[in-house]
Amino acid sequence: MDVHRRPIPSSGEHRETQKLKTTTTTTTDSKSQSQALLPLYLTNALFFGVFFSVAYFLLHRWREKIRTATPLHAVSPAETAAIVSLVASAVYLLGFFGVASRASLDELSDDEIILKEDSRALGPCPAALADSSCLLPNKIQNQFPLSPKAIHSVTKEPQVDSPVPISSFSDEDEEIVQAVVSGSIPSYSLESRLGDTRRATAIRHEVVQRLTSRSLSGLPLEGFNYDSILGQCCEMPIGFVQIPVGVAGPLLLDGKEYTVPMATTEGCLVASTNRGCKAIHVSGGASSVLLRDGMTRAPVVRLPSAQRAAQLKFFLEDPLNFDSLAVVFNKSSRFARLQNIQCAIAGKNLYMRFRCSTGDAMGMNMVSKGVQNVLDFLQDDFPDMDVIGISGNFCSDKKAAAVNWIEGRGKSVVCEAIIKEDVVKKVLKTSVEALVELNMLKNLTGSAMAGALGGFNAHASNIVSAIYIATGQDPAQNVESSHCITMMEAINDGKDLHVSVTMPSIEVGTVGGGTQLASQSACLNLLGVKGANKESPGANSRLLATIVAGSVLAGELSLMSAIAAGQLVKSHMKYNRSSRDISTIVQ
Repeated sequence: MDVHRRPIPSSGEHRETQKLKTTTTTTTDSKSQSQALLPLYLTNALFFGVFFSVAYFLLHRWREKIRTATPLHAVSPAETAAIVSLVASAVYLLGFFGVASRASLDELSDDEIILKEDSRALGPCPAALADSSCLLPNKIQNQFPLSPKAIHSVTKEPQVDSPVPISSFSDEDEEIVQAVVSGSIPSYSLESRLGDTRRATAIRHEVVQRLTSRSLSGLPLEGFNYDSILGQCCEMPIGFVQIPVGVAGPLLLDGKEYTVPMATTEGCLVASTNRGCKAIHVSGGASSVLLRDGMTRAPVVRLPSAQRAAQLKFFLEDPLNFDSLAVVFNKSSRFARLQNIQCAIAGKNLYMRFRCSTGDAMGMNMVSKGVQNVLDFLQDDFPDMDVIGISGNFCSDKKAAAVNWIEGRGKSVVCEAIIKEDVVKKVLKTSVEALVELNMLKNLTGSAMAGALGGFNAHASNIVSAIYIATGQDPAQNVESSHCITMMEAINDGKDLHVSVTMPSIEVGTVGGGTQLASQSACLNLLGVKGANKESPGANSRLLATIVAGSVLAGELSLMSAIAAGQLVKSHMKYNRSSRDISTIVQ
């Protein structure tokens, strides 16, 4: 970094400088005495109070005028005084926040500015003025103590474990880091201020390290397109988390083979699912049926009485009114098509569960816009209807709920396969009889004893979560998407095994959200369901739902076999435990 030094003044210039410095000191002392007569904090508090109180008064008055259709330009003496007070306080506050101080600085000569800079106190080291990268002000250091790593970074001492060493920051970036640390620049505004998402993430990464005194050396920055998540996937990023992706398969489903990507950190999960895929494949494959396809949203409204709420319920469920409601709902999107409305009453509160098709999108935003259109339309016939919330939890999203288990949400799929007796013995290492008995006592009776809701399976959520993360789905919707009942039955005189999974609420999409990220898009492309299906809208998302169900079938088959054969602990100790000596790993 170039260091610019000021020229040493001559003896004549030195005398003029000393005279100017004496004059400046005298002027500063007189200003300090005059300021001490009127405390600044009292003045600021007074003008802040005046500004917000008169602003509230004027907004309240103008709101009343709008309600009573009074002309806004007709002001009373009190309103006139309030407007004058608002302008006066605004002028003062603008000056307080730097407008006046900037103007006074512009009036200084070059020599006065140099003298003002030379009067600064030296930093912690003698080279503080010679080096453009100085430590944070003492006030900020006391409030946010720096870690040794952050201190070495500011003083340009290299750190081996730092993903973004401070030496890579320009002077401008270092100033921004300090401004964010001090609170003068909000962290969330970095992208809009800088216009560079990568740079904003790096600065925020360093800010978090300084504020928390914790190292983020293991959280990478490079290798990710931060433009792709701006305003869509994640706010205030500081890096990205690496999750390994494995593949299971090929899964032979409905006559086609699929290589299934699974993002997980649980050892043995991919291997177990892969074994299930092998057992299904050598037995002739699995078949699936899509039972329903419709996303739901259920607003809650309040009416003056239960009788009035019942009238609205009958209106919504009347087949004669459905066409007009569907026209209003379907205006929200070219893919949204209203299917039905299911209502439930609690006192004078009405819950309206709208179900609609959403093309290849998962569809939460799409159905919400359609619901809002219908609510606005209903206000004409039911002006006494008070909308409490666009979602009343009767949907039900990201929660285990009986309504999803019974009525379904998203895609409802059933998948089945017949596993031959020799495959059960040679591949799964167990018997048909043992699997049927274990499924009855574990997945059915055991889950009932636990009071399970939609959890009549061995580990459906394992497979659902892994595929969801790999393909850019909403991981939180694993809650209802993992609703599954696993059935096993001996057929063909007890020789072969019929196994099936029924999943009533698989919520997936192939467009929107995280599906457009590069890694997740590649996993969707691996399955052949990337993006929207232009020939048959919704076909890609429906196919993805059946692949999820088929993968769950493979996972259930393999885990149940491992438990029946007593191999669960042994396999996890082999595949889910590190053999490295962790005592030799540097912390």
